[in-house]
Amino acid sequence: MLTFLGFAMIATFLVLIMMKKMSPIAALVLIPALFCVFAGKGAHLGDYVIEGVGKLAPTAAMLMFAIVYFGLMIDVGLFDPIVRGILRFCKADPVRVVVGTAVLAAIVSLDGDGSTTFMITVSAMYPLYKRLGLSLVVMTGVAATANGVMNTLPWGGPTARAATALKLDAADIFVPMIPALAVGLLFVFALAYVLGLRERRRVGVLALPGQKTPEDVDDVEGDLVGATAGSADQSVPAASAASAASAGSAGSAGSAAAGAPAKPSPAAPSLSASAPAGGRDDAPEDGFQGLDPHRPTLRPRLYWFNAGLTVALLAAMIMELLPIPVLFLLGAALALTVNFPHVPDQKARIAAHADNVLNVAGMVFAAAVFTGVLTGTGMVKHMADWLVGAIPEGMGPHMALVTGLLSLPLTYFMSNDGFYFGVLPVLAEAGAAHGVSPLEIARASLVGQALHMSSPLVPAVYVLVGMAKVEFGDHTRFTVKWAALTSLVVLAAGMLFGII
Repeated sequence: MLTFLGFAMIATFLVLIMMKKMSPIAALVLIPALFCVFAGKGAHLGDYVIEGVGKLAPTAAMLMFAIVYFGLMIDVGLFDPIVRGILRFCKADPVRVVVGTAVLAAIVSLDGDGSTTFMITVSAMYPLYKRLGLSLVVMTGVAATANGVMNTLPWGGPTARAATALKLDAADIFVPMIPALAVGLLFVFALAYVLGLRERRRVGVLALPGQKTPEDVDDVEGDLVGATAGSADQSVPAASAASAASAGSAGSAGSAAAGAPAKPSPAAPSLSASAPAGGRDDAPEDGFQGLDPHRPTLRPRLYWFNAGLTVALLAAMIMELLPIPVLFLLGAALALTVNFPHVPDQKARIAAHADNVLNVAGMVFAAAVFTGVLTGTGMVKHMADWLVGAIPEGMGPHMALVTGLLSLPLTYFMSNDGFYFGVLPVLAEAGAAHGVSPLEIARASLVGQALHMSSPLVPAVYVLVGMAKVEFGDHTRFTVKWAALTSLVVLAAGMLFGII
């Protein structure tokens, strides 16, 4: 009974948010409360919720102060050089923009924290997506999938949990998995390229949001070069570009003479500045800047202090000198005091990030109701036991493959703690009975992380969709299929290389 109610609760939640019948916060609270009553344990709902809130409170605190800290670092300009480098690569080509999103998310994911990755990636890329009229769910999907692959780093969480649960060395689990994970990351980049091509066909190159573009754009790369080439002081007014895009053959010829594409092409977004000039180091600042280079919150004189503070903070996280919520609390307080010594300025910066803080913290505490009911009623345990019991006896020698396949749905519908500490030991024991090494089981358990990072039970995903202003249901519909395919690619590569 509890098994059926558990699956029914999860299915009801996903259907309602994807159909936009309920907001994620309301669904996370009301649906588990209702199913708790159905399970005959409504009298214990308060205990389950308080227990769930207690377990997720440190995560909520970490996210709150992480948002404030990295929001401040974005305000003061710490990440501007990275953004300029990515945007210099992206130019105004949708393919490069989407691939650049995957590259940026993968690089920033090296710190092992999904919230950090999403805050930096969205802050850098969101303005560019908006100005080019690109799909924001493409941005969130690519960023989440790239981060999911990188989440398997030993300091990212899953590998450490698997090592602890099975009493293994984290390096013995992770290092052999590197080739398979590298294949998975390359697949994410290839996926980003394909999605970028689709966006290019939809909006063209140098397209204003909402402006009609030719259905077929021939020689797009040549068009891009022509549109962005020119002297250092060359600029193309937006009105002129728009006129050229809608003019007849004479207008097309004039555009070609001026170095623009011979065919009518969409106008460049915000070209009241200028399109990026070919060969110029400051091209992104002249055209497609992701962050305002003249914002009053910049603190160029404190750049190296902020860089050193961030490196020290990340190093302390990796070395586990203090709990992560405490580190971010101290870091946010120090960064706020040094960069904005005046109290009114500090209040203004906190207020500027209050919206994101409230949305994410509220979502985490709402998720505490969901996880509290799942765990407290015993639904999670019954669901896991049913799945493990459903494995045919003949699949015993292939328990590594079974573990890899099960890691996709189980890490999506359960927390990492629930899967690695509750289910993985059972799978490892079943595998050991058929001569399958616990190391193989542990490695196979990592392949579902690409999908896990879009789970409604992962607090960081709410940072991603909240900052990108994307509906969680839209993100889920778009991302799940690609993330699941990425996980299967990692599993296939692991089996091909003999790792799993």
